[in-house]
Parts: sequence; structure tokens; C-alpha cells
Amino acid sequence: MVMKGLPHRMSLLAEIEGHVPALRRYAWSLVRHDQDADDLVQDCLVRALARLPELEGGVLAQLRPWLFTILHNLAVSRWRGLRRRGQPVDIASADLSMAASQEWTSTAREMLEALARLPAEQSQVLLLVAVEGFDYREAAGILGIPMGTVMSRLSRARDALRAQMEGRGRLALRLVR
Repeated sequence: MVMKGLPHRMSLLAEIEGHVPALRRYAWSLVRHDQDADDLVQDCLVRALARLPELEGGVLAQLRPWLFTILHNLAVSRWRGLRRRGQPVDIASADLSMAASQEWTSTAREMLEALARLPAEQSQVLLLVAVEGFDYREAAGILGIPMGTVMSRLSRARDALRAQMEGRGRLALRLVR
């Protein structure tokens, strides 16, 4: 007996599977710990697959942003739970130490360290837009914020990252009269 919709289900599963590396990258950028990132991605996939029967009725055109939204919401829920329990999360404690065999390795490490020093709101937007390739509207939907806020945070993140990489440290706030 052949199940109705099986080819569609298989193609949907294959498409979801193709997004796992990007989900893993984003999860790691949020938690900075391999096991926690894997747990987040697994929870995301469990939730997505639980809704698979609902998705089979129609074509989900925005599968990738939908998966990232699930992942982001799980990470936010996790942070809230950790805050309630009083367990501090130190993003700066990620072990990024490695011997630089080339100049770009050293620069990449400095960039990751500078990215870790950015406020979470800025680094999330920067990673979604610059690394994962989401447009502003998609990033706004994933984070649940207005598109103007995405643009503002992205601009601040790029400025702060550039300043850190150029050795200027944090940008001073200007007094606007």
C-alpha cells in the first residue's frame, strides 16, 4: 500500500535536512556551546516535524525563515528559563583559543571575539542578515521585531564590529541636542 503524499513528505524532509547546517551555525552563535547548540537544533527539528502533517496540506514557501523562527524562539525561551533559575550564561567564556597558523586565522579569531562582545540583539541581526542571508523583512519576522529595528541594530552592529576590528573599541555615544 502506497501512502498518499509520501513523495511530498520526502521532499519536505530533504529540504528541512538541507537547512540543518545553517540552523546549527545560528544555534551555536546564540549559545556558544556545541552540545547546547545541538540540543536547540534537535528541539527545533522535533517541533517542525511534529507540524509536518499540517504542512503537507499546502506548500510552505517560507520554510527556512519558519525553521529559524522556531530555533530563535526556543533560544529565547531557554534564556528566560536560565534567567529565572539564576544561572549566568557567560558568552565570553567560549574557548576560541587556537594557534594561528596564518594571519587570516588570527583575524577570524579576533572577529569572533569582537562578535561575542556585541550585544545579543545586534549579533543576532548581524548573523541572520550577513551570515545566513536573510533579508531585513525575514530577519524581522524571525526575531519578532519591526523591520526598522532590524536595520538600526544591523547598522549599530556593523559600526561596533568595524570599530573593534580597527582597534577603536566601543563607539562613544554622541549627545544630540
